[in-house]
Amino acid sequence: MSAEPSSLAEFRRLVSQRARHSSTQWDASRQLIERQGFPATIARLLHRLQERALPAAIKEPLLKIVDQPEAQRVQDLDGEGLKALTGFPPAKALRALCIFFDLVATPGSQWAIPAIASEEVERLIRRTANPFDLLHVVEPASLLDLGAGDLSFAGELVKYYGPELRRQRRQLLLHCIDRLDPGSQLGAPLHPSQERLRTLQQTDGVSFAFYGNQDMFDLRSLEERGLLAKRYAMATCWAPATPTFAYDPGRLARPIIEEELRRTMGASRQIRYQGERALEVLHGDRALLFPPWKFEIVGPRALLNLLATRGLLCVLGAVDNQVFWELLAQLLEDPRYRPRDRPFTAATIPEIFGDLYVALARLPIGDSLDLSELGTLRQPLATDKSSSPPNHTLGTFRYVRISRGATFPGIPASNTARQFSAMVEEVAPWFLTLIPA
Repeated sequence: MSAEPSSLAEFRRLVSQRARHSSTQWDASRQLIERQGFPATIARLLHRLQERALPAAIKEPLLKIVDQPEAQRVQDLDGEGLKALTGFPPAKALRALCIFFDLVATPGSQWAIPAIASEEVERLIRRTANPFDLLHVVEPASLLDLGAGDLSFAGELVKYYGPELRRQRRQLLLHCIDRLDPGSQLGAPLHPSQERLRTLQQTDGVSFAFYGNQDMFDLRSLEERGLLAKRYAMATCWAPATPTFAYDPGRLARPIIEEELRRTMGASRQIRYQGERALEVLHGDRALLFPPWKFEIVGPRALLNLLATRGLLCVLGAVDNQVFWELLAQLLEDPRYRPRDRPFTAATIPEIFGDLYVALARLPIGDSLDLSELGTLRQPLATDKSSSPPNHTLGTFRYVRISRGATFPGIPASNTARQFSAMVEEVAPWFLTLIPA
């Protein structure tokens, strides 16, 4: 058996990473390869492997190894082939593959995975301008809000959808995550009020949880405690942070990013403010204070990947112009949209995006278009070897709808989105509806 070296190395790394970071699942995986349940495990693994998008150099030899209907134990499989593909000896290789292909229940499995295929999600979304209407038809009705801030979007979601779900005698599962420490003096306007928290916690028919002081890219602790669902019907992020997602560290060298930060944001330094670490930014004649991680650059790829792995349907709302073009570059297959060491600016964006820029610039407020009509959507399995956290597999999408504007009739939104109407100097933001591949 043979596989293209870079594809093989990447696959082995991903399999090993999942196994190492899933201690509870690793212990549980031993039962799957015991003789009594072994044939069922092999059949399930074959089915998952046939569904999963993988490079042919990985998928074909794996299928050849696993497609053994008569196999009754690990020793009946090609052990050398398993070791070559995963880096593990045969029994551990099979256990690691069971984890990688989601055959092992996770602590979050107390919440069911939404029972709907991505093809059906696409059919539904193409028929409605409101992506949140998916919650009316999918079971469970579940949503994960990343960077939830003051929970204003969560409040609107419950207001808009809670009554109908209660009439259907169905529960809304709503989990919200934000990196701000609720006890911090910094970022005060984005802290949720106690009143809003109590209202969400006490609303009949809503299973609500808020996790503050939580990095959305390091969810292992929540997962190990069974506090997150494995997958939600929807994953959302409102007003993705600038500059966190506004620069792609995979194409822009660090010195270039730092110079752009100085040019657009101002000089900065780490200080202490009332006993807390803080970032002081000199913007014109003002000194502004932010959480110490404000200028950490994660990049758009990590955000897209996180959304794609958490929701069957993803929404990015109130996306500012700078973040939008970086996100767009990652969604399209053509590498011309990701030029090396060329920041996206008002001067360079028209040149880099060409006709696509013209079409989007002409999109009226409130209108939408299907991105695949303007360019080929990016295909799996591209990887990001420079973002933080490192080595993210790039989330890819089968459908992307781009809408122009901050708020839309009947669609819940965050307080930040609703403030755009008063920001006369700001370019109109964008709203993206994405269905993972």
